[in-house]
Amino acid sequence: MINNSSKDEESWGRRLCITMVMNFLIPLVQIYGGLVTGSMALISDALHNIGDFTSLVISYMALRMGRRGPTREQTFGYKRLEVLAAVFNVALLYGVALFIAFEGWRRLHHPQPIEGWFVIWVALAGVIANAFSAILLNRGARVNLNMRSAFLHMITDALVSLGVVILGVVWLFRPWYWLDPLVSWVIVAMILYSGWGILKSAFLIFMNATPPGIDLEIIKREVEAVEGIREIHHVHVWQLSPESTALAAHIVVPDQMVSGIEDLAAKVRELLYCRFGIDHPILQFETGPSRATSLLCCPDSSIHSDQVP
Repeated sequence: MINNSSKDEESWGRRLCITMVMNFLIPLVQIYGGLVTGSMALISDALHNIGDFTSLVISYMALRMGRRGPTREQTFGYKRLEVLAAVFNVALLYGVALFIAFEGWRRLHHPQPIEGWFVIWVALAGVIANAFSAILLNRGARVNLNMRSAFLHMITDALVSLGVVILGVVWLFRPWYWLDPLVSWVIVAMILYSGWGILKSAFLIFMNATPPGIDLEIIKREVEAVEGIREIHHVHVWQLSPESTALAAHIVVPDQMVSGIEDLAAKVRELLYCRFGIDHPILQFETGPSRATSLLCCPDSSIHSDQVP
């Protein structure tokens, strides 16, 4: 499994590099086209793409660093750097969105003529490049939050560029140049919407929240159904990274030889991985009756009450 993961990440890195090159060249063309035609929508699309280029560079660096193994100082490794990179990418795009919104407001009060055909061809190049980039990143986006961030940027850019193409077609027949800042605000709305899901996922990971789709009550029921296990309590489930889920729990078993507990541990680990995708279980086995009454770990303030003056 480790070798397959390493190969996947190497492939993702190559695809990110290809996407970075395209997202460096296309905005240059779009900025030139925006300055020539006077289209704020085209310039907004270019700025969005420049933000994506920077985001892709950050994503690539985080992906490379995330492959480093654990150290004595960073015992969980560097995988969460990818989550941090995703948050930084969204923050960067939100900054671009504020600039676009402000400039769109200014253009709404001072519209200017725009050359439709030039806008169409330049924006169409952006559609093709961003759609191709999204195809390259699609596989990695299914399992990696960092890659999903980059993938969503490409999808958003492709849709935005398509909107600018349609806008250019409108200008061929109608001088509705006031649509230019309105489309810019649509771009802003798409940026805000696409970034929110990434921020939410990253927040849950940083808070060590129970991953979506995992029910602790179901884990309790299925683990306690394993022969030889009396009870499971003090359960924690969290994501080490978007691709790795950990569990820590106390398991009560009858008094027995250590070798018997090892067999039970193997069964529980297999169950957790196959049924819930938990690949990093930390199991503490106990014997005798349990004093715990809760599935969750609730710190007891009375434990340290004797130390309070």
